[in-house]
Amino acid sequence: MRREVLEILEKDARASLKQISTMTGLSVKEVKDTIEQAEKDRIIISYKTVINWAKVGDERVQALIEVKIQPEKDVGFDAIAERIYRFPEVRAVYLVSGAYDLAVFVMAKTEHDVAGFVSEKLASLDSVQGTVTHFFLKPYKEDGEILEGGEKVRRQPLTL
Repeated sequence: MRREVLEILEKDARASLKQISTMTGLSVKEVKDTIEQAEKDRIIISYKTVINWAKVGDERVQALIEVKIQPEKDVGFDAIAERIYRFPEVRAVYLVSGAYDLAVFVMAKTEHDVAGFVSEKLASLDSVQGTVTHFFLKPYKEDGEILEGGEKVRRQPLTL
């Protein structure tokens, strides 16, 4: 697999085959074949657009929920993680080290919707022993992209 092709696509999913070819020195066909194979092998899972919903006037509430679970015999954390990631509110689930077992990222219209998700769906699962919810108050950067203001050039003034 051509790592440089994947790195380019990770930074800009809209990069054309020709642009990637120019950047890597590979032929357009090699780039195309690399991408198709990566999609087939599920190395490339999807193509994503980062949207600043606040600028559209459609703010969304995001939360990180730390979940303490009792792993199930013979399947460990995987079975409960799968049940959790199938809920439509869930954007991401990670097995983590520390006091909690899973980090669950959710998005909903309101804080009330997040609270309902935690109390009605998440906490009611047999394996869930406890949760702690953290609401995201203001996004500054997402998926490597600065959301507000952009980067300003900061350099020292020239002195003679």
